Amino acid sequence: MAMTRQTLLEASKAGTTAANSAQAAFRNTEVVHAMGMLEALVGRWGQHHREVLRLQARASDRAGAIIAFTKFFRMFLQTAILGIGAYLTVEHEISAGMMIAASIVIGRALQPIEIAVGNWKSFLAAREAFARMGQLFQAVGAQPERMPLLCPKGLLSVENIVAGAPGGRTAILKGVSFTLGAGELLGVVGPSAAGKSSLARILVGVWQATAGAVLLDGSELSHWDPLDLGQHLGYLPQDVELFAGTVAENIARFVVIDDRAVIAAAQLAGCHELIQNLPDGYNSNIGDNGHALSGGQRQRIGLARCLYREPSLLVLDEPNANLDSAGEQALLAAIHRLKAAGTTCVLITHKVNILSIVDKIIILADGKVQAYGDRDEVFRRFAAPKVVRTEVERLPNQGPVFGGGLVSAQ
Repeated sequence: MAMTRQTLLEASKAGTTAANSAQAAFRNTEVVHAMGMLEALVGRWGQHHREVLRLQARASDRAGAIIAFTKFFRMFLQTAILGIGAYLTVEHEISAGMMIAASIVIGRALQPIEIAVGNWKSFLAAREAFARMGQLFQAVGAQPERMPLLCPKGLLSVENIVAGAPGGRTAILKGVSFTLGAGELLGVVGPSAAGKSSLARILVGVWQATAGAVLLDGSELSHWDPLDLGQHLGYLPQDVELFAGTVAENIARFVVIDDRAVIAAAQLAGCHELIQNLPDGYNSNIGDNGHALSGGQRQRIGLARCLYREPSLLVLDEPNANLDSAGEQALLAAIHRLKAAGTTCVLITHKVNILSIVDKIIILADGKVQAYGDRDEVFRRFAAPKVVRTEVERLPNQGPVFGGGLVSAQ
């Protein structure tokens, strides 16, 4: 109905905003509690919720008035029909049965309209949800049928990538190019907002490039079926998200669990003993987002999921951010083993000491490649002999890119 449509749409949007703010607070309960943000966030959610209630009350009042009017109109018609029918019956124009039948027919004819008015709010909510789903599917696009490709060896080629966040107008990556042979390790460094995480998302197909191409074994990522490609990729984002279920299910990516492969991935990630110390071992249910685990435990189980069945290409975004020294040693050992097995790896990090294991280095700044080449060559260009700066101080024709500090590369 025109009188309630816009109000209900606004109420639906406000309800979505309130739900999203509540979910964001739940995902970050530790930060909220530790930094005294609870009252402010509850107040913010309360504002959205009160707006929902206000709009819903307005729509309900209008809908109630319309429903009351339709009921009054139906009763008025039935009364009028009975009155007219009684008069015509007295005048012997119609029979009493015809009068009763006319009253029943009119009542039945108006009842569906009354029911539709009463359920109009639910209909509009369903239509709005359907429209949002349509917009989401339209943004993602239909996935065409693709011919299955052979298991990739890990040859990675990035050709003049220009890309930004989905729906955004600003390019984050601007003409990034590099190549990696099978089994090579690339270290990606740069300041904050240089485009490192965006590059990781492009390499695993989470984001689509607006120009340029990413080729795996000579085939563009778009030529692969996403489900098939995912079996050959390992991706560890900065914020590790685990899902409600057991540890084994999370490591096995929620497909049919291969017990040996799950244990092998956990051992490779150095978290087998950690998992064995959980109450039910690999069968421990970790809850939504792994809330039963610490940050370091989530990171290492996420790494095991990434290493499951030794994928052809690894993309690790700050994999040692929450790891202690033992976890970092396990990470280095895992990368060494995968390198020996021919796995190609892209390692994004701020800890330059870990770059001692890579073959090539790329330095990003403002979405552009500032330096790319063999590790030793880049070290010679931007660091003192036998010493690696933890953060490159200055690049040609650039302002300050990192801070200072020296760490031995050996």
